[in-house]
Amino acid sequence: MATSPLVKSSRPTVATNITVKVEKRNPTIKDFNFRDGLPTAEELPDSDDKPVESELQELVSGLLKAILHDIWRDRTNWLFGLDLGFYYDPDKPAISPDGFLSLGVEDADDEYLRPSYVLWDEMVIPIFALEVVSKTRGKEHTKKFQIYQSTGVLYYLIYAPLRKRKAKFQLYKLIDGEYILQSDGKNPYWMPEIGLAIGAEKQIYRNRQRKWLFWYDENYVRYPTPTERADAVEQQNNALRKRLRELGVNPDSIE
Repeated sequence: MATSPLVKSSRPTVATNITVKVEKRNPTIKDFNFRDGLPTAEELPDSDDKPVESELQELVSGLLKAILHDIWRDRTNWLFGLDLGFYYDPDKPAISPDGFLSLGVEDADDEYLRPSYVLWDEMVIPIFALEVVSKTRGKEHTKKFQIYQSTGVLYYLIYAPLRKRKAKFQLYKLIDGEYILQSDGKNPYWMPEIGLAIGAEKQIYRNRQRKWLFWYDENYVRYPTPTERADAVEQQNNALRKRLRELGVNPDSIE
């Protein structure tokens, strides 16, 4: 039987008038004791059989992944899963975060793509998990909250763009084994362990003008979308071609 990471209580133990505080800490992969002979990713169902609730969930997570591929195009030691089954306990079914980031895992080669993310295969706890709340809540503040917390996911973002009164952006950080709210509506928020900040900003993406999630650098400068980056390159090329023509050089003749 696999055991979940144990986070000890900080409630004082009183004996003969002496109070002893038990240290609390974040779970690590070493806290898991996986038994031998567990099924591999290929042997497990590749989803939780629950469809994505809305197009918004897919687009928000997909944009973050697309931007990461631009930022980290020279890196191969990361994975951003989109609605990918996450097996955290061999005796329980997978859950499917709308998005999650793992660092220190090798990217799959061209012929192999992960059917799911199996913790006892990867031996790397995701560092960031994202849940996008649409009209129907999916236990983001209850069941999933407890799973991510007990598994040791360092950052957990609940993004609810359709909310009218409550905060749309709630980012939690795991501190001493418990999630502590870091940003209740205020963003971007810097995550030094990842080397990125995350926040919501109103922009046009896929011809839709609304608030989307973006990555930012340490100075809170937003990283462009792939489309914005391509447009900037094209503008630079057009400016260069124009300048060459002004100098009497046909840019089409330059190889």
